[in-house]
Amino acid sequence: MTTYGVSDVFRIGPGRLTAGLDASPRLDYDTHRRVHGRMPRLPIDDLIALAELGDLRGRGGAGFPFARKLRAVIDSAGRRGAPITVVVNATEGEPAAHKDKVLLTRAPHLILDGADLVARALSAVEIVVGVAHGGPGERSLLNAIHERGMTDTVRVVRMPDRFISGEGGALVRGINGERPIPPGRKVRSSDSGVGGMPTMLSNAETYAQLALMAMLGVDMYSSVGLASEPGTVLLSVTGSARRPAVVETPTGVRLKEVLDLCDAVVGQGVLLGGYHGKWMSPEAVERAEVSRAGFEALGGALGAGIVVPLGWESCPLGETARVARYMAGQSAGQCGPCYMGLPDLAQAFGALADGNGHIEAVHRAAETMKGRGACSHPDGTSRFVLSAIDVFAEDIMTHAAYGTCGLPVKGVLPLPAEAAVRARASEAQLILDWSRCEGHGLCSLIVPDLITLDQHGYPVVSTASVPGHLEGEARRAIEMCPALALRLNAAPTESRR
Repeated sequence: MTTYGVSDVFRIGPGRLTAGLDASPRLDYDTHRRVHGRMPRLPIDDLIALAELGDLRGRGGAGFPFARKLRAVIDSAGRRGAPITVVVNATEGEPAAHKDKVLLTRAPHLILDGADLVARALSAVEIVVGVAHGGPGERSLLNAIHERGMTDTVRVVRMPDRFISGEGGALVRGINGERPIPPGRKVRSSDSGVGGMPTMLSNAETYAQLALMAMLGVDMYSSVGLASEPGTVLLSVTGSARRPAVVETPTGVRLKEVLDLCDAVVGQGVLLGGYHGKWMSPEAVERAEVSRAGFEALGGALGAGIVVPLGWESCPLGETARVARYMAGQSAGQCGPCYMGLPDLAQAFGALADGNGHIEAVHRAAETMKGRGACSHPDGTSRFVLSAIDVFAEDIMTHAAYGTCGLPVKGVLPLPAEAAVRARASEAQLILDWSRCEGHGLCSLIVPDLITLDQHGYPVVSTASVPGHLEGEARRAIEMCPALALRLNAAPTESRR
């Protein structure tokens, strides 16, 4: 018997996406059909009407209306007379996100139902599902495709398990056999996606929600949740939660109810929307309801449904600095505002956490990147970091006065194991020993992003932390220096006691 990694799943109210999971760790195709019923086939006009009536929006973070995506793909295909591909983004590169992994491992047929429904309505030539390489859901998905007899029409593409691999443009590039990073210019997948053809791309949960909507009908689907945002959402609750889980809840439920279900201590604040999201104060958490509008009204963001309560036992500034370093290392390295700006941002906020920085320096670093990245990574990371300045203002004053708040950095905010080590080490800087330097200039050729030459031909070394993607080149410059004049400084420790 095949076994799968199974995440804890809780629910408030009736199970929709999680229906049947109480009785089975994974719904095979026969069990799936018994639980959810028959999947109808809908012509494209009916499918668009269904998505509009149910106000279906993307569940990957941006919340873009699904019906508008469908129309954009149809218009593009009509203008060009080109075939259409349907793409499911199930990469889920956010370290704190688990909802799509739960669907892949435990309810994969809901995702495939939705993708197949769209593919048939659009007369698409292929369905492509992007997953994280070696992720827990890959085997379950492949078995589900075999159970349905769809091996000829569904292709699974494995992506590197990196934060930016989940960006839509990066996924399309990966499917096309290119380096899986966001494109250097804005390209809509509806115009030019897989193979340069019109592509309908959406998140795994979005397709699963569409399948439910088609099987239940709009009235039944909308019988739970808010009238303005009908249905349920999946939330990944981690952090200080003693019972971390993926929670299915109707919209409109109080966030505090979700946190109580997971035995989570709010403590100093809650991060909503992941590492491109925002911190929310304890006072705001008490008033928050689970919905896009509810979170936005209080300065938060639903995003991909990530909820990370901090609790009382870890330093909030140290936690934020740790993730900022990780996010700097996740840069694709293709545009200056990101691969140089994010290390500057991480360094500036790290200085705040160490008690010797300035808020103005953090704002300056964020402002230099604003709206200038090839994707949303620099702006999203800035949003996360700047929200910490607002929510943890008292902590900043305490650190400035005493150098610490007295709390260690426990790693409450989830990071991949290897990335957590890199996040501790990524504040390393290139140091030039002027007593040894002979002005050969070789270092500037090896790592020009960190070392330039002045008018006399001597190195000018960046004071920014070495980004993760440039660490190899930095070490090579050290090894190749004829005068042995370069070194990396020692990495800092995690504790801020």
